Amino acid sequence: MKTTTPLVSEELTAAPLSSAAGSIRVFGYEGGDVNVSCPYDWGFEGHQKYLCNDGCRYADVLITTSQGSSGKYSIHDDKTARIFTVTISDLRLDDAGKYWCGVTRIGRDISIERELEVKPDRCCDTVNNIQGNEDGSVTISCPYDSQSDNKLKFFCRGNRPSTCLQQAVITSSNTQDGRFRLSDDRKSGIFTVTISSLTLKDSGSYLCGVQRNSGFDVFSAVDLEVKEWCCVESKNLSGIAGRAVTFQCPYPPHHRNNMTFLCKGAQRSDCTYMTYQGRFTLHNVNAAFFSVVITKLEAEDSGTYWCRSDPEWIVGNYTQFHLTVEEVEQRGLSIIEAQYWLFAALPVLLLILIIILVKVCRTKRRQLNEAAVDMNTSKLEAADAQDVTSGEDIYKNDDVAAMFRQQKRTQQRTHVLPGTADEDQVIYENNPTEQIYCNHFI
Repeated sequence: MKTTTPLVSEELTAAPLSSAAGSIRVFGYEGGDVNVSCPYDWGFEGHQKYLCNDGCRYADVLITTSQGSSGKYSIHDDKTARIFTVTISDLRLDDAGKYWCGVTRIGRDISIERELEVKPDRCCDTVNNIQGNEDGSVTISCPYDSQSDNKLKFFCRGNRPSTCLQQAVITSSNTQDGRFRLSDDRKSGIFTVTISSLTLKDSGSYLCGVQRNSGFDVFSAVDLEVKEWCCVESKNLSGIAGRAVTFQCPYPPHHRNNMTFLCKGAQRSDCTYMTYQGRFTLHNVNAAFFSVVITKLEAEDSGTYWCRSDPEWIVGNYTQFHLTVEEVEQRGLSIIEAQYWLFAALPVLLLILIIILVKVCRTKRRQLNEAAVDMNTSKLEAADAQDVTSGEDIYKNDDVAAMFRQQKRTQQRTHVLPGTADEDQVIYENNPTEQIYCNHFI
């Protein structure tokens, strides 16, 4: 940097202020800011101050009070408190090292040493993976050393140590905040954070932090995964008061050492555990399933039940049952009523059946009569047609007419009276067969 007049000698030898002793360490995170505070004695309020590094020669001066700010450096002089502060922004790992706070004076300048440490703004090499289920709760354990018993503990979301304390969702000075609760067990050196009513948005990275009076705060990293209740197996069961009903629950082989659970409640996260005693008994425990039998059912047993064999409520390891209990009296009354209505309706059904049969029979008879009439009519029409044709042929045939006259004269000679028994015989004897048929037609 350029200045109008030299502020330091070519070879600066640090001369500590009477109010300061030794080097002070300063800490910052990569990408963040750090404040370097530099006190000075009374009488130097009007003197120019600066910050330098390396050999603190003329070219090593980073910022002066006459400049105010330069690049990533800015300076402020509080003359009342006799402290000037240099802020270094956008820290990089190579910014770490030794710095000197300088006060100009005639002869050798006064300076005090500062050592800056810079760490990456992330944590940590080891991450504790935690799983929780939607609508449930999860407890996160955060260990710390014995020197931090009385230190402030805090819990924040994300993975940036530089802003964790400022953005903490819960601290040991405020142990309850909404869904978050912090509990500190100093004997075991562990503080726990419980998150209730989990949502899918709660998934992500978290940091457990312990504040230090100097140096970097201590952190441990947690990765929380909240699983969705996506595969609920739900079954409907019904039972009769006074009798028994059986719940059959899955029991995977890798759960053989787990306790079996049956609880009652509308929500899986808030249900009452039903102990296996009294009317509730455990049966048929094997590698595939376990059964819970409720004997002597009561109306109050109706409701929603949950069975599982995993205390952490892992998704897919539970079954939901909706149980309905019916009263015996109500079930018997409905059967009696059904029988009564059946017997009451039986005569009516029989009458309707008889009426239908009568109508069917009448219809069949009418159809038969009509068929017979049609047949007779057809025969008569055919006979009439034949008569007409035969008559016309007779009258058109002169021979037939002559024969007819001859027949008449013969009847007169034989003096046979018409209508007597011998009439037909005379006709048959004196006339051929064809003439007889023709006479019938005439």
